[in-house]
Amino acid sequence: MRANLVSRLRRDERGVTVVEFAIITPTMLLLLMGLCDLAYQSYVQAHLTGAMQKAGRDSTIQGATNRTAQLDAQVIGWVRTVASRATFTSTRRSYSQFSQIRAEQFDDNNSNGVYNQPSECFTDVNGNGVWDADPGLTGQGGANDVVLYRMTVTYPRLFPLAGLIGWSQNQQITASTILKNQPWASQNVFTARRICPT
Repeated sequence: MRANLVSRLRRDERGVTVVEFAIITPTMLLLLMGLCDLAYQSYVQAHLTGAMQKAGRDSTIQGATNRTAQLDAQVIGWVRTVASRATFTSTRRSYSQFSQIRAEQFDDNNSNGVYNQPSECFTDVNGNGVWDADPGLTGQGGANDVVLYRMTVTYPRLFPLAGLIGWSQNQQITASTILKNQPWASQNVFTARRICPT
């Protein structure tokens, strides 16, 4: 009798679907939430990039130096329509030409790829007398200056379960644009000079 019952239970497949569903569902839901989160990130990134491009164009005209807070507010307003709890950080760096958006050139005497002050000469492009990894000046700059405008946005993820797959609870995205201010006046340009430590 007992052997017959065991044999009958072994052949009975009713309820297998429910068991399989219970095993697969958590994984599928986690995967679906992850995909939705990535899609949302792309959507917020598209909004941020579009807003940055528009604000960047608006910031190149005369008088924009006095309107940077207003231009930042436009970007923030546009992105808040899709990420209402986001926080924002913006930076502006100005350069006299596009080629200066990099570290100042230096003589790498010991071939280590790192500037070593006691032994290596460098080209000072911003006139501060020291080697800079980023020779840009803070702010919008003046006429004909090249401006690197960057906005970093941090917002909470759509689903609170991000920690289960190793993600942080907040997502951070960044967008930047590089534009040249219009020539509404004469550009103040510092003539680059070679500096060699003594």
